Amino acid sequence: MRFGLFGRKDKRGENPALVAIKLLVREIAGLSEDTVIAANEIICADPSCPGTETVVLIMEPGQETRAIKISLAADEITRADVEAALSEARDAS
Repeated sequence: MRFGLFGRKDKRGENPALVAIKLLVREIAGLSEDTVIAANEIICADPSCPGTETVVLIMEPGQETRAIKISLAADEITRADVEAALSEARDAS
C-alpha cells in the first residue's frame, strides 16, 4: 500500500516513472524543448476520487496550458496509455 502524494524518487528528487511519462508525452506529441511538461501522481483516499491518477500539464509558449489525466499510477502507465490520453485530449478540443 502506498501513502502520500508522490511515489518513489531518484537522487535528484524526481520520480523516474514521471520523468519517463514526460519524455513519452514530448515524443508522441512532437513537442519542442520550449514546451514545459509537468507530471504529478495524485493519490486520493476520498471515496469520491477516482483513486490514483497521473496528471500531465503541457505548457507551450503562447498557448493555453493543456492537461491530460490518466487514471493509473505513474509506474503502471504504458506508451499506449499516453497515446490514448493525448488522442482524447485532441478530440475534446
